[in-house]
Amino acid sequence: MAIEGTDSAQTRPIRLGMVGGGKDAFIGAVHRIASRIDGAYDLVAGALSSTPEKALESGRALGLKEDRTYASFADMAKREARLKDGIEAVAIVTPNHVHYPAAREFLKRGIHVICDKPLTSTLADAKKLVKAAESSSALFFLTHNYTGYPMVRQARELVQSGDLGTIRVIQVEYPQDWLTIEQNNKQAEWRTDPARTGLGGSTGDIGTHAYNLASFITGQLAESLAADLQSFVPGRQVDDNGHVMLRYASGARGMLWCSQVAPGNENNLKIRVYGDKGGLEWHQENPNYLYLTPFGEPKRIITRGGAGMSESVGPSTRIPPGHPEGYLEGFANLYKDAADVIRAHQRGENLPSLVPNVEDGLAGVRFIDACVKSSSRNAAWVKLDG
Repeated sequence: MAIEGTDSAQTRPIRLGMVGGGKDAFIGAVHRIASRIDGAYDLVAGALSSTPEKALESGRALGLKEDRTYASFADMAKREARLKDGIEAVAIVTPNHVHYPAAREFLKRGIHVICDKPLTSTLADAKKLVKAAESSSALFFLTHNYTGYPMVRQARELVQSGDLGTIRVIQVEYPQDWLTIEQNNKQAEWRTDPARTGLGGSTGDIGTHAYNLASFITGQLAESLAADLQSFVPGRQVDDNGHVMLRYASGARGMLWCSQVAPGNENNLKIRVYGDKGGLEWHQENPNYLYLTPFGEPKRIITRGGAGMSESVGPSTRIPPGHPEGYLEGFANLYKDAADVIRAHQRGENLPSLVPNVEDGLAGVRFIDACVKSSSRNAAWVKLDG
């Protein structure tokens, strides 16, 4: 690995590895695109599949050298840590059950981790991963990509600046329809397998996005919840729909709906937040607009890059208003921000960051665990595990 803090380390792209994301993998390609948009990373190594032949084939397709294409993440972590030009960061884009063991291998060798959500497939693993991150010299980033959208960051700033006043009501929903019937494809196979995805189905896959979005914008975590989860498709072993009521320590109340069996919805994530001074609303499928309504006044539209957008949110947008930005650019903002923090770390500096961290990941897994417990008790109120 390069010597920390050198001039070359501050100007060249960060050497990136990837675990998972091989042939036919959806999210791996998204991470690779996001890492390239701002030129901050160079993908140089990978353990791209649990099948050695597929790993090698995937590495060749991406132009990786054969000696930097590995059959396992453990082999990759050991060798890359010893190389003079070894990776400085790794993106983990595997099914959920691999997140903890893979992240642990790289963290203990001082390699920064950029991990897809949810943090882990079990609460026990999530707690162990927090300890591993705390004891490592490396940094940990979690890609809840919607936190990278400019208007989501604008909404967070409005709440923090007091424009909404005291928060009373938080409503967030994330309906999809792609699992309305049984699907025979790789994505559906692992996402509905509790051994790989964890006990939460829609709650873990998209419910955690909704829960994280609410927490990111409002700065609040629920202290207790009541969840009614369903598995509507016969034979499905994890939930595909969930209705959750949330209680916050501040006195605010929330409702969260996540569903993957709602025909007519593709990725219809949306949030509404109401305080004693006003309310806001944001829709992921039309992400360049944020709606703000001060109490007793007409509704206002704040556009990405347009009038009313805060100066601090400006670096999160790349092109003029009217040219849509969205999913890939939001992901890229997380990679760009992570790169800035990594470079600051190499200089011996701490740089504040909006990228979710390992504690945010733990909060998400606590949410899943509490939902499953509550639903198993006939939607009884349960406290989120401390």
